[in-house]
Amino acid sequence: METSSFNAAAEALVETGRRFDARGWVPASSGNFSIRLSDERLAITASGRHKGELTAADILTVDMHGKVQEGDLRPSYETGLHTRLYRRIPQLGAVLHTHSVACTVISRQAGHNIELRDYELSKIFEGIDSHEVTLRIPVYENDQDIEALAAMIDARMERDGPGQAYLIRGHGLYTWAGDIRTARYRVEALEFMLECELHTK
Repeated sequence: METSSFNAAAEALVETGRRFDARGWVPASSGNFSIRLSDERLAITASGRHKGELTAADILTVDMHGKVQEGDLRPSYETGLHTRLYRRIPQLGAVLHTHSVACTVISRQAGHNIELRDYELSKIFEGIDSHEVTLRIPVYENDQDIEALAAMIDARMERDGPGQAYLIRGHGLYTWAGDIRTARYRVEALEFMLECELHTK
């Protein structure tokens, strides 16, 4: 691991935590964030840390199967959801997970998908250049067996493609991008659209 790469990743994850905490999207110790460091490793937030209070000491490295590379920090309990995404999508650079009110409530009311229609902010996603589109966000049943949940999600992605994001019912949002800045934009866009849906309902 190159120290400079880790330091830059840690700084970006700390900043992401502060931004999302200010929006109320990661209450208590919820949420988790990661950045790819190389083909073999990623930086991820430690378990049990408040994302609005992160420091670089709360970030650790794991391999693409979730094994801690150094130190005695425990990675996020949901690390397996991150590593499956990185293995599935080689160009992926960052994965972000939030626990907002909108994500929680909407996902509890939804079927197997949420459809977000005719939102201007859909254009944050690659290949979309008009508001006249429907974003279909899968909703998965929550499961404390993270490996089983990750395998189920990966199987659907194998069948249907990776899509843009997914929700875990009563839990929260996962989205991703080629870099941390774009991943943050996508979280902001999806949180906005889901909050609009919540108000509409």
